[in-house]
Amino acid sequence: MPRAPLPEFSSSVRLKYVKLGYQHLVDNFVTFLSIPVMVAVGLELVRRGPQEIVGLWRALELDVIHILCSVFVIIFVATVYFMSRPRPVYLVEYACFKPPSNCRVPFSTFMEHTRLINSDEKSVQFQMRILERSGLGEETCLPPANHYIPPHPTMEASRAEAQLVIFSAIDDLIRKTGLKPKDIDILVVNCSLFSPTPSLSAMIINKYKLRSNIRSFNLSGMGCSAGLISIDLARDLLQVHPGSNALVISTEIITPNFYAGNQRAMLLPNCLFRMGAAAILLSNRRRDAGRAKYRLVHVVRTHKGADDRAYRCVYEEEDAEGHTGISLSKDLMAIAGEALKSNITTIGPLVLPMSEQLLFFLTLVARKLINPKRKPYIPDFKKAFEHLCIHAGGRAVIDELQKNLELSAEHVEASRMTLHRFGNTSSSSLWYELNYIESKGRMRRGDRVWQIGFGSGFKCNSAVWKCMRTVKTPIDGPWSECIHRYPVHIPEVVKL
Repeated sequence: MPRAPLPEFSSSVRLKYVKLGYQHLVDNFVTFLSIPVMVAVGLELVRRGPQEIVGLWRALELDVIHILCSVFVIIFVATVYFMSRPRPVYLVEYACFKPPSNCRVPFSTFMEHTRLINSDEKSVQFQMRILERSGLGEETCLPPANHYIPPHPTMEASRAEAQLVIFSAIDDLIRKTGLKPKDIDILVVNCSLFSPTPSLSAMIINKYKLRSNIRSFNLSGMGCSAGLISIDLARDLLQVHPGSNALVISTEIITPNFYAGNQRAMLLPNCLFRMGAAAILLSNRRRDAGRAKYRLVHVVRTHKGADDRAYRCVYEEEDAEGHTGISLSKDLMAIAGEALKSNITTIGPLVLPMSEQLLFFLTLVARKLINPKRKPYIPDFKKAFEHLCIHAGGRAVIDELQKNLELSAEHVEASRMTLHRFGNTSSSSLWYELNYIESKGRMRRGDRVWQIGFGSGFKCNSAVWKCMRTVKTPIDGPWSECIHRYPVHIPEVVKL
């Protein structure tokens, strides 16, 4: 009887499962290697029996001095190891400012005010085209001073906005955590364009009557990625101050930054930036591990300021008529791409599974030695993270990252919906995105979150968090009243 031919493996075997098996083997190589060794040692011990094992121990002729010295060395090495390990940094809780409904600026209101303020029809049409393609929705908010015709960007109005957004976020955080203001050891505030005297950190200390020995820092002029710089600074401070907690405030005050001129590169921020703030409580106390939401795993910062093009791509200056504004260069997306490339090259070896790193290395060798035209292998960052929070700076930024990193629509959903609902809230946007994921009930214990922020200078910063516990769907917060409506379809162009 003739034997049946072997099946055609290329059609009968699902290659994706072969790849998954390969990845599992490479990622757990050390485990697979140690198992047979442990089994062999166990079998050998069983074969020899207890009497022979005791005989071997006695044959070593170890006296009490040798044993004590060995124990001392082991304890000393273990103590040095545990003392030199970095202290874990936990994200206990955070809160985002929820703008009041009376600050809402629908498209019709925005364009009506624009026409009343600006007499140049070309500038009006330009802003309308930007708004149509921005990805913003009808519920984004501007501060009260920007609702005046013309806007009223005074120092008093700017302070009023700062107090509204910052104090609201802190009050919400205190309510959630039961934190007493006197228990705050470190305070870090970042706001790029509004830097009054006394500082915003001093304003918070005065409002909440914080301790006189608090370590406070006020970061300004560092762009939309300053939120992760604040996290990095707080982490470093928590490494050298045991038993401490840190309050981090990320915001951007919009009131003093309205541009009243007609320079197109400076009109973009008027269309994109909106109110927002976030308050984050970090701790290095072991007892906080049980109630913490996340543990900080990595922070990677990339600065391209040595390049003149990158340095000037987001630049505050005056136009020919003396109006101050933020100029956005046409090279912004290309520079952001270069900064992102440098950042992910650094963070890749820290987070990617070994299988992805090996494939990347082998492809690189093949390009160098065999075929220089071979397409480079792009590591699959989806294998390193369950959730991504990409700075909601604009639709083009999110589109480019989705394309270059080959992300699914769900991976960028939080960023797109945050841009639609709240606009570009600068450094605080990453926390609105994280809250979106939680509000959708998607955050599980062990999930890894990658936050990516871009900012002037030019900078690209990343933070990696690991979820400590399954996060319950929040019943309050910025998304509480509208999360059931999201995600929504965002057309390429909204005709006004």
